[in-house]
Amino acid sequence: MDNTFVVNIIHRPEMVPEYAEKVTGQGKAEDIGRKALLTESLDIFKFQQETAHKNGLKVTIQMTYASLFNDEACELAKSDHEKYGDEIALSLLGLPCKEFREKYKTKDFCIWMFSMEDKKSIVDDVFGKFHDRFGFYPESTGSYYMDAELTNYIKEKYPMVKCAVATCWEEGPKAYHTCNNSWYTLFDGGPWNPWIPSKQNTHAPASNEAEDSGIVAIPHLSRDLLACYDGNGSNFGTHPQNVLRGMIYDTKTWEYPYLYNLIDQYRYLAKFNNGYSYNMMFVGPGWLNKMGRWEQPYELLKKSYEDGMAYYGELKKKGELIDMTMAEFADFYRENKGYEEPECALWKDILYGSDKQLFWYVDPYMRACVNMDQGGAIVDLRPYASKIKWEVGIGTKHVQDASYPFLIQEKYRAGYFTHYAGEGTVRSAKVSYNGEEVDLCLCRTHAAFSQEGKKRILTLDPVDIEFYDLTVKIGTRIIFEEGSSNIQHERTILEMSNPDAEVELNEYIVACYGTTEYPEDMTGITLGVAGSSSEKTIDYAYKCREEKLDGASNAYAVIPAIDTRVSLSTDAKDGFGYIEEGYAFSPMFKLGYKKRISDKEVISTWLNLEKAN
Repeated sequence: MDNTFVVNIIHRPEMVPEYAEKVTGQGKAEDIGRKALLTESLDIFKFQQETAHKNGLKVTIQMTYASLFNDEACELAKSDHEKYGDEIALSLLGLPCKEFREKYKTKDFCIWMFSMEDKKSIVDDVFGKFHDRFGFYPESTGSYYMDAELTNYIKEKYPMVKCAVATCWEEGPKAYHTCNNSWYTLFDGGPWNPWIPSKQNTHAPASNEAEDSGIVAIPHLSRDLLACYDGNGSNFGTHPQNVLRGMIYDTKTWEYPYLYNLIDQYRYLAKFNNGYSYNMMFVGPGWLNKMGRWEQPYELLKKSYEDGMAYYGELKKKGELIDMTMAEFADFYRENKGYEEPECALWKDILYGSDKQLFWYVDPYMRACVNMDQGGAIVDLRPYASKIKWEVGIGTKHVQDASYPFLIQEKYRAGYFTHYAGEGTVRSAKVSYNGEEVDLCLCRTHAAFSQEGKKRILTLDPVDIEFYDLTVKIGTRIIFEEGSSNIQHERTILEMSNPDAEVELNEYIVACYGTTEYPEDMTGITLGVAGSSSEKTIDYAYKCREEKLDGASNAYAVIPAIDTRVSLSTDAKDGFGYIEEGYAFSPMFKLGYKKRISDKEVISTWLNLEKAN
């Protein structure tokens, strides 16, 4: 796959676009069948289609339920399928219309939030109506999020479906807060690029054929993997109107170099993924309505769309882009990617002008984020190894929250930089000498990526730690091995100002579990530290207890609530392992290993993730 940059362009004729009824119907009572609204929506869809085709790009047309009742929308889709090779697919977005509301007596429109009974009924309605219109069933579908139970039902009942838009990257509490706490779409913790979802949990990729849900999933929008993680994702995506909403353009010239930089950063990911990279552009018509959106007039919305398409068109002309429909992409993905092959992204700041670098890693066992601004600390960790069953929608424990639980999440659990007491979640190391202690989180660095067989390796620039009368230079390699379900940290003492000195290295992880900022009940968690002949345990009760064990092989925590076992193991022959229980003000736990090391010594520790039972 030498430098294969694949793009999916997706349009949907959404007859009642999000937000648009309130805009077109200013001062009038709500009427989602308003003729002006339907006419404008179709006009926008036509403009989007024409713009893509003018630039030589193929489109996946995701028909909405509402559009299936509109003769003109269906004829347009058939015509563009025949003329340009566009795929006619089916979206589970765009449910609201008179017919839907009369039948289901609700204003809900997010398919994953309905009861399972209603999900099945809606899917059968929408797929049935699609078949009535086109004489075949779609090969692609999607929503902002599709839960595993919904996907499994669709695949069982409509086996021809092979591709789906299945999550929206980092659409969690951060996005919720910037929408005035009004937008209950919480699905943090999934992949940012295409993956094969497991039957157990949409976010967690399948590790083999038995777990394979039968579809290839793509994200709803390609996001900035740094700006979106630090802030609100809705402002940072290859959806041109995201960039405008984030005010990332020149208000005088109406130029937006950031949009092109973001597309190029995705192209660059081929360097870390065996020559393959991916991008998607998915813009609903509500963003292009004649009265404008946010601060932008229609003319700017239109220009940004034309410019975005022109950029993709130019890349295609140069032979640097392949445009595929969703169904075509699903076939391509299955031919070119193995179950355990990871998705990697060494991402730099392209917006704020800082020197910050993050590395993202996804495979069937974990999603991890390494922050070079914090010395290569792990600042986000999701234990996909547990493939936790997390039913969502009315009638389940999680009506809205579809997020995949974290063990480490610096935005919701403080990370290294905390208040005066307690500790936040992070995986890092501390170095001590003569009563002084420095955490590597304080040592900014940069990383280079390399690949050796099945290993993806981050080699960090060495950092200097200065004590009162000793300087230590430490090198770090972080190694992700395909199929291993662990992360290896290899530390090397490269230099010491006094070659005869010894320092203490403390490799540790502070963790908990959750999906939001709010703490979960930690009782039920068991902490343990084990060696070849003995073991010590603590049943979590917020009592601030500690245990240590000389010569321990591993320190672990078992978290029944998310069916996960996390442990820290080492190749060191001496030193000791330890466990620390948190307390109510700081409801975390800590696993660690301490060892005295000297000049030129190398020590490795592994962070391991397993399903608890």
